[in-house]
Amino acid sequence: MTGNDSPVLRVAGRPVARYVTRPELPYRLSPRPCLHPVTTLAGTAVTEFSPADHLHHLGVGVAVPDVEGHNFWGGRTYVRGRGPTELDNHGTQRHTAFQLRDPDGFVEELRWVAGGAELLRERRTVAATELTATAWALDFTFSLTNVTPDPLTFGSPATNGRPGAAYGGFFWRARKESTAPRVFTADREGEREVHGRGADWLALSGETWSLVFAGATGRTRRDPWFVRTEEYPGVGSSLAHDDRVALAPGDTLVRRIVTVVADGRLDADGAAALVRKAVSP
Repeated sequence: MTGNDSPVLRVAGRPVARYVTRPELPYRLSPRPCLHPVTTLAGTAVTEFSPADHLHHLGVGVAVPDVEGHNFWGGRTYVRGRGPTELDNHGTQRHTAFQLRDPDGFVEELRWVAGGAELLRERRTVAATELTATAWALDFTFSLTNVTPDPLTFGSPATNGRPGAAYGGFFWRARKESTAPRVFTADREGEREVHGRGADWLALSGETWSLVFAGATGRTRRDPWFVRTEEYPGVGSSLAHDDRVALAPGDTLVRRIVTVVADGRLDADGAAALVRKAVSP
């Protein structure tokens, strides 16, 4: 994995994430900018990049498996009536420029290109903030604007006929360990109980680390969570859960996720307290 012009985010002077702007990857993995590695303040890695189980999982970023039939997720495409199918339909997210770049964050412009045409223009805003001596927050906003003359629709394997597979949007591929991480919300616990449901926040806790994800706008909080712990550890905010999402020409779709990155294993009270500190009203 290499990338030019890749900023390192710092919290209290310590590096906590590298942003890879131009990963050198095969076309079928839908190359796209991503954050990796992301670490706790103590230096524990909490992301994976192109792991053997899912080569197209790239740290932290935005990935959508179906933008008007184009695959910006990577790997196979779920086709109704056929299942996962290898198609020549992959798109790429291309870094254009940093509009702002500081030690604790940046504002980036990107182009989503597929089939020789630009479909979407994205503005991505990422900021890292210290919360406590053992926790920091990653604030991630993406704004997608339809730059084509026609409506675009966003889908997922779930909207294309595969129940429970509404992945696509913000996605965090977490560190895989010898045992599956614990996953919980304020009132539910376990993958089966939290997957596909909405919650103000959702926590994933590994051997020595915790991640707490929170939608930071009312619209983002309406998107259910996509959760995997047994097969692999990953959490996403489902952009197209039940139905395809339409975006008219010139319109912009915005989502904002704040993730608490903490050393140690948080309980529900600790997770909720850090989310309150991380997400401004």
